[in-house]
Amino acid sequence: QVQLVESGGGLVQPGGSLRLSCAASGRTFRAYAMGWFRQAPGKERELVSQVSSNGVITYHSDSVKGRFTISRDNAKNMVYLQMNSLKPEDTAVYYCAARFGLALQDIRDVHYWGQGTQVTVSS
Repeated sequence: QVQLVESGGGLVQPGGSLRLSCAASGRTFRAYAMGWFRQAPGKERELVSQVSSNGVITYHSDSVKGRFTISRDNAKNMVYLQMNSLKPEDTAVYYCAARFGLALQDIRDVHYWGQGTQVTVSS
């Protein structure tokens, strides 16, 4: 069993930055691929970024590539999402997700979800 707790969301102006954090429980964190999904009102939940269990492979969706960076610290059981140059269209609830295995490529792969944290980009 893995519990995920997100933090770091909030209100930010366009062009600003936020860093989301996800704290994971359990002693087998390094066996899980981790990802960040987001869901805007009226839209489906979508994969934003993922990092492999060994931290070597990362993926970012085209909509955030070059602006967002995912990272993990296996010693601290933490995953981060650094979000720069934020746009109004980044407004959504952001969810931390975990999959037992090397990589997380699809919402159907997710084994555990966090409760979500709201990110609002507005002037």
